[in-house]
Amino acid sequence: MAGIIDYFDLNDKVAVVTGGYGHLGSAITRVLLECNAVVIVAGRSMEKFIETFNEISNPNLHFEEIDILSSKSIEECISTVVSKYGSIDILVNNAHASRGGGQLDLSDDDWNYSMEGVVGSVHKSIRAVVPYMKEQKSGKIINVTSMYGIVSPDFSMYKGDDCEKYTNPPQYGAAKAAMIQLTKYYAVLLGKNNIFVNAIAPGPFPKRWIQEVNPKFTERLANKNPLNKIGQPKDLAGTIALLSSQASDFITGQTIQIDGGWTLW
Repeated sequence: MAGIIDYFDLNDKVAVVTGGYGHLGSAITRVLLECNAVVIVAGRSMEKFIETFNEISNPNLHFEEIDILSSKSIEECISTVVSKYGSIDILVNNAHASRGGGQLDLSDDDWNYSMEGVVGSVHKSIRAVVPYMKEQKSGKIINVTSMYGIVSPDFSMYKGDDCEKYTNPPQYGAAKAAMIQLTKYYAVLLGKNNIFVNAIAPGPFPKRWIQEVNPKFTERLANKNPLNKIGQPKDLAGTIALLSSQASDFITGQTIQIDGGWTLW
């Protein structure tokens, strides 16, 4: 009988991580590699992929080009991965495309672009991968949403100390909330096919450059949650390992909040 540690072993599993060289995506990629999966980072830039993982010499790490705004590009990427590696067992929808600041003055074009780039791209990626997962009668899909798909920003956090530029715009949270609903929808639709669909909702995970440029804003983020600290990308590792593996074979349609307790208040 397999022990609990064996449940997390992803040996012979193939995982695709969109945007897998980014701030959070690189941590997701690394934990899947540690769990022995074959990991394909899907993104626009081979150069960023090489730069991010230049210290890793692992034959299980690969790159494929994708444009998450293009149905054709997504379908070609998924088809190529299956052709090269035999299957896609895990899909992590981590990449997003968004633009436009402001609030009431946000343009229609920026709203539509962001909704398509955040939640539309996830729908397209799920649509592309599901036929292959149905054929193999298994699959794990993980959508990376946000705490701002659950709660509104506290706008007082952005006043003074040059923090205004970090104000969270309305289209981002709206699209991330839609992603949570999409997760539930596809979990119900695909459960009979042994395909599990879940989401994670990261909280305050400011990029390193923000931490360096504006430590006061970083301190505000830390003080806004019960743990009084910001998240580090590695803090996603355990949940990603769980949702990617057979350890989560009775979990579907859930959004796990990784936010230091932010959404409790």
